[in-house]
Amino acid sequence: MTKGFFTDTTLCIGCKACEVACKQWNQLPADNYEFTGMSYDNTAALGSTTWRHVAFIEQFGDGAAPHASSHANGATVIAERVSSPASAVAGGFLGENRWLMMSDVCKHCANAGCLNACPTGAIIRNEFGDVYVQPDICNGCGYCQPACPFGVIEVSHEDGRAWKCTLCYDRQKDGLEPACAKACPTQSIQFGELEELQTRARERIGMLHTRGVTDAYLYGVDERTTVGPLNAFFLLVDRPEVYNLPEMPHLPQARVGRSYLVTAVTALAFGAVTALTLLSGRRK
Repeated sequence: MTKGFFTDTTLCIGCKACEVACKQWNQLPADNYEFTGMSYDNTAALGSTTWRHVAFIEQFGDGAAPHASSHANGATVIAERVSSPASAVAGGFLGENRWLMMSDVCKHCANAGCLNACPTGAIIRNEFGDVYVQPDICNGCGYCQPACPFGVIEVSHEDGRAWKCTLCYDRQKDGLEPACAKACPTQSIQFGELEELQTRARERIGMLHTRGVTDAYLYGVDERTTVGPLNAFFLLVDRPEVYNLPEMPHLPQARVGRSYLVTAVTALAFGAVTALTLLSGRRK
């Protein structure tokens, strides 16, 4: 059975315990101490030494709480809205001002672009269904980087190899849950069998809707994009772009056939023009 993550952003308090646990367990260096100017978030993004990143999204002032746009055909996009009415998610003394927080991670896509692009077989799908980079086989070619539509995987400047979340493969082999899920104090990050997590997520959506949070929806479930369903999916309350996620992620490889076709047609057109030019020159 495939295992993965369900991240409920409505439960995330931005404590970054998952980031710390990830770095501690995987012996990743402590970095990104510089001031970025991006709210209280000094991690900024996922990278070769940051496999978990808690994003802080401030929504204050005019238009502080924009809502996810509806789509004519929700089944064809990765971020399917569960409801159409707009509702203010935040309340209390903040009014419509709010913080949106999300613990981002590798999505372990069902159709992983990095895996398809790897020329050495360093990136595999292990027995738990996770996308795993074998560091002893990676040659640092970097083909996996542009192949990821989420910009997750990165080649390290230190050792020249590609790194990303392993979904704590070593812990799973010993029957333990990943360090980030273990450390999360609010159960915003949940780990388990993918089908069970999806059922749990849909129940959570229903509960939120009954409580008035009608903007809640699932990102990475039941979509029909080229990346397939995500083994690490999210519950969001705003547009995917707000969380720095693509609304309709597609693999670069999916455009190769079209590019080849355009190139072939262009070559034929130029060939025909050249042939006509030569024939007309001979007749003169």
